[in-house]
Amino acid sequence: MERYAGALEEAVDGARQQERHYQLLSALQGLVKELPSSFQQRLSYTTLSDLALALLDGTVFEIVQGLLEIQHLTEKSLYNQRLRLQNEHRGARERRGRRAPSAGVLRQALRQKHQEAQQACRPHNLPVLQAAQQRELEAVEHRIREEQRAMDQKIVLELDRKVADQQSTLEKAGVAGFYVTTNPQELTLQMNLLELIRKLQQRGCQAGKAAL
Repeated sequence: MERYAGALEEAVDGARQQERHYQLLSALQGLVKELPSSFQQRLSYTTLSDLALALLDGTVFEIVQGLLEIQHLTEKSLYNQRLRLQNEHRGARERRGRRAPSAGVLRQALRQKHQEAQQACRPHNLPVLQAAQQRELEAVEHRIREEQRAMDQKIVLELDRKVADQQSTLEKAGVAGFYVTTNPQELTLQMNLLELIRKLQQRGCQAGKAAL
């Protein structure tokens, strides 16, 4: 009797899983129609079915939510870092403590020093002084450009690393279409898959997790 009851429970659970899979697959097929036709062709029935299977227990939704939150925090942090650097370069802010002054602070101080030197300089020495000051100013401008280039490079590398982390995490979670790659077309496809998952999650939050 107990064996019969257990088998019945397994059958009921299996039926529920199949129904849930059908609901997810149907929702995915509907959402895919909103994508460009070039990507619709790449998202076969098998791919969508495998994606729906990965989403059954809700774990992947939680993973994706966590990854997106980390991404947003990273982007905000990098944006603020670049903004601080730009403000320093405008001479609007100064770094505190014993660290070396930024190029922007140096530029502001340098111009003030140049003006004072020119005011105190004898007229016949002024051309030589101005030439020297111009070379000094160009060196500071070069440093500013290098600081900005280094910051932009840091941002690109950090964002690339976050993308690779997302790809690896979702691949390990068994989400169809995800693996570590830098191919632009594959990245766009993965972004579309993430968007599909996000929209499904929003529907689940609005209509309840039991139904989409």
